[in-house]
Amino acid sequence: MAMETSTRPGRRILALYLPRLSTDRLQRRQKACGAQAEQPLVVADKIANALRLVAVDLAAARLGLKPGMALADARARIPNLTVAYADPAADFKLLEDIADACERYTPLVALDSPQALFLDVTGVTHLFGGEPGMMETVRHRLARQDFSVRAALAGNADAARALARFGPREGAIVLPGEEAEGVAALPVDALGVDDAITHALKRAGLKTIGQVTDRGRGELRARFGSEFIFTLDCLTGRAERPIKPRAFLPDVMAEQGFADPVVSEGAIAEALQRLAGNLGDCLERRGEGARRFEASFFRADGQVRRIVIETGEATRDAAIVQLLFREKLDSLADPLDPGFGFDLIRLSANILQPVQNESGAFETKNQDREIRQLADRLAARFGPTRVVVYWPRATHIPEAEATPTPAQAAWDAKPAWPEKAQEDDGPHRPLRLFQRPEPIEAIAEIPDGPPLRFRWRSVLHHVVKADGPERIAPEWWRGCEDASRDYYRVQDSSGRRFWIYRAGIYGRETAHSQWFMHGCFA
Repeated sequence: MAMETSTRPGRRILALYLPRLSTDRLQRRQKACGAQAEQPLVVADKIANALRLVAVDLAAARLGLKPGMALADARARIPNLTVAYADPAADFKLLEDIADACERYTPLVALDSPQALFLDVTGVTHLFGGEPGMMETVRHRLARQDFSVRAALAGNADAARALARFGPREGAIVLPGEEAEGVAALPVDALGVDDAITHALKRAGLKTIGQVTDRGRGELRARFGSEFIFTLDCLTGRAERPIKPRAFLPDVMAEQGFADPVVSEGAIAEALQRLAGNLGDCLERRGEGARRFEASFFRADGQVRRIVIETGEATRDAAIVQLLFREKLDSLADPLDPGFGFDLIRLSANILQPVQNESGAFETKNQDREIRQLADRLAARFGPTRVVVYWPRATHIPEAEATPTPAQAAWDAKPAWPEKAQEDDGPHRPLRLFQRPEPIEAIAEIPDGPPLRFRWRSVLHHVVKADGPERIAPEWWRGCEDASRDYYRVQDSSGRRFWIYRAGIYGRETAHSQWFMHGCFA
């Protein structure tokens, strides 16, 4: 199934609230180790110089414990209480993992830290049997993974969040345009405003959101400010606070679900080939190709693995995409582990560009194209930063004349190297320079003359021919304070040729010149 993603009106937001995320994380870890929780579990943290409960499991909640209670009071009630200390980083990591798993339903997933998620399900609920079917699917999958979850669906994030946390029943669905009626019976705590404002509303006898909205807007604005009015409008559907998805919506994507999760490499490769073909057909209809492809593998236990490949030029050829993914999968340091199997594989394409109606296969007899495709394969196997080309740079400093750039980056924009005049007496500079010039010991007849002999790497070389100097001054306009260099091409008695330089002009920049080896001629 291939689809083009777009933004549609009539937004629908599914809010997922995990009230026991911290205790669920600890109990899942115990279950993975084969241990069984026998005592009520609570999570405590230091708040205002006192240890207080920040999370309780279902058993502790049934015994009357709740977040905010002092740990000493909780232990006085239940002496055999199991206490763990808060780990916000671990909780956040788990929330991100859950968000990754929820991308199987929609690519637009946003975090609502520390215990909730938003899913923009606009236009996708029909794939799961409508809004009730989708909500039940999400809740059932999370429950199978031992998470306590409350869910609600509304036309905006604020209303969905309030219903998920404070709604009288789980799985509340508010029809479009009915947010005001849906949240009217919720307590004023669902507003999510400052505690002082909530306390003031309760003291004024306003216990529900409906009672608050019945009061005059001018009166509420004068008492609580414009931000409070905006929050109230968001809850009742008169305004909307946009969510911030964790990832951009892909331009084009194709996915395949499996009734029986797949584990074999052959089945995974076949699925990728089929998805690449579907994606290529969709791109062909658009007259475009893509330069970035991402394969997402959703495991049955909720884990997600993503593999990304990039190309130097836009393509829609399924053979190329499949070949690059095979190169990438074969080179993974952490192999793709299917676990209990992948029940969904998704392939998305980004960075779309127009392409000509010509074959992009690897068999195309075009030297430039073959070089680009070779760079794509090498980048897929070794990483894009390890396959580089050298771009010319406007400088006369030898080691700075070429800038390494990832080979896949903007092939068409690569500047051309300036043409150099033909040299009858051989090249003036070595083809390859040392990464860092190496110091040598040299003796010259006069301080500013060519060397007569030099010692490099403990070997003494007698100079029989010398050509130079080629003086290179520092680039003062770039703030460079290095000394000037006098370069010489020299040949020793064995016929070997070297490129060496003297740093500093004698008598002007230095009183003791230093010599360096910068390269060797082949």
